[in-house]
Amino acid sequence: MITASRSGLSITAATWKALLLRETVNRLASGRAAWVWLLVEPLIHVFVMLALFTMVRVTSVGGIDATVWLTIGMLSFFLFRRTANQCTNAISANRALFTYRQVKPVDTVLVRAACEGFLMLLVVVLSVLILALLGHQVGPADPLALLGALLGLWLFGLGFGLITSVAVELIPEMGKLVNIIMMPAYIASGVMVQIGAIPEPYRGFLSLNPLVHGLESARLAFAPYYHTLTDLSLAYLYGWALVLVFFGLALHVRFANRMVSQ
Repeated sequence: MITASRSGLSITAATWKALLLRETVNRLASGRAAWVWLLVEPLIHVFVMLALFTMVRVTSVGGIDATVWLTIGMLSFFLFRRTANQCTNAISANRALFTYRQVKPVDTVLVRAACEGFLMLLVVVLSVLILALLGHQVGPADPLALLGALLGLWLFGLGFGLITSVAVELIPEMGKLVNIIMMPAYIASGVMVQIGAIPEPYRGFLSLNPLVHGLESARLAFAPYYHTLTDLSLAYLYGWALVLVFFGLALHVRFANRMVSQ
C-alpha cells in the first residue's frame, strides 16, 4: 500500500476548515434561534442608545446624522470587543480538541476570530439596510476606507485576544481584569462622545487610544465632511494591531505545551 504524505500546510488548512465548521455550527445552533440572537443583540444596543439620543433631541454629531454616527461607532466597537472576547475564551471552550495533535491552541483562537469577523460583517450590512429602510442616508462615501477601518479593528481585537487567551490560561484571574477593561475602553474610544469636540489636552490623551482612530475612520468613510481628529491615522491602528498579533503569536509559541497540558 502507498501512503500519501500530507504537507504541514494542507494539514493546517484541513484543521482550520474543520474548526471553522464546528465553531459556526456551535454558534448558530447552540440553542433555539441562537443565530437570530447573535445578529440581533448588537442591534438592540444600538436602538436603545438611539432612543436615548432621540429623547435628548440630538439629531446631528460632527455634521452628520446622529443615527448614522452612533450606529457606525457602536458596531465598530462591537467588532473589536466581540472578536477579543471570543478569542479570549477560545482555548478553554475547545480544550477537549487538544487530544488531537493536529489542533493547537492558536488554531482555535484564529478560527474564532474569523467566525466572529464574518458574523459582525453580517450585522453591519443588516444595520445599514435597516437604516436605509427607515429613510437614513447610510451609503458609505468611501467603501474601501470603511473596510480598511473595520479590518484594522478586527485585527486589533485578534491581537488583543491572542494575548489575553494565553494570559487567562496562565493566570485565571486575568479574565476578570479583561472584562473590567472593556467598559473604560467603551467610553474612551469615542462610541458615545465626539472625540473631535473634546478640548485639549484631553483630546490628545484620548487620541493615543488606537480604537479611536478605527471608529472615527469608519465614520469618516460614511461622511467625508465629518468633523474629526486632524491627526487621524489608520496606520497608527494597524501598527498597534500588528504588534499585538506578533506578540500574541509569540506567546502562543512559548506557552503552547503548557496550555495543552493544563
